[in-house]
Amino acid sequence: MLHIVLVEPEIPQNCGNIARTCAATGSRLHLVRPLGFDISDRAVRRAGLDYWHLVEVFDYADIHAFFAAHPDAMADGWLATTKAPRDYTCARFSPDSWLFFGKETAGLPAWLRERYRDRCIRLPMRGGARSLNLSNSVAVMTYEALRQNGFPGLTGTGEMAAEQPDISVGGNVL
Repeated sequence: MLHIVLVEPEIPQNCGNIARTCAATGSRLHLVRPLGFDISDRAVRRAGLDYWHLVEVFDYADIHAFFAAHPDAMADGWLATTKAPRDYTCARFSPDSWLFFGKETAGLPAWLRERYRDRCIRLPMRGGARSLNLSNSVAVMTYEALRQNGFPGLTGTGEMAAEQPDISVGGNVL
């Protein structure tokens, strides 16, 4: 199962969008404090996050507590950062990869990026653009990791797959 790790996220709407991506993909969400918002049951209900029950959420006091709980995470971990030397298509994700994302205003801590320099990847973007929105970045990389592994546990078709209407163009049935 894919693991999404948010290190000190600050914006509740981003976290809500990322939680929804995790719900839709079956990915686990790991939140590393401090957080810029409340994730209590009451706050989640008030925000109307009706999919929150579909997400496995883990909460850690800080990055050191996270690594104490998951000492082998970086064996299959990838750090998303605009400062990375290579783009995300160079990564070979496994179904159990750990994808790390930093806070919106500062990204991942410099010491973490330097320690795992060879595991840093980025989304390509034009010069002068600072970064994509955090929830968009998480979605892109999550779906790339899932694509590389054949979308495990996910369905690739919707209700239209059961319908097989005749489609005609110019009188010819396709």
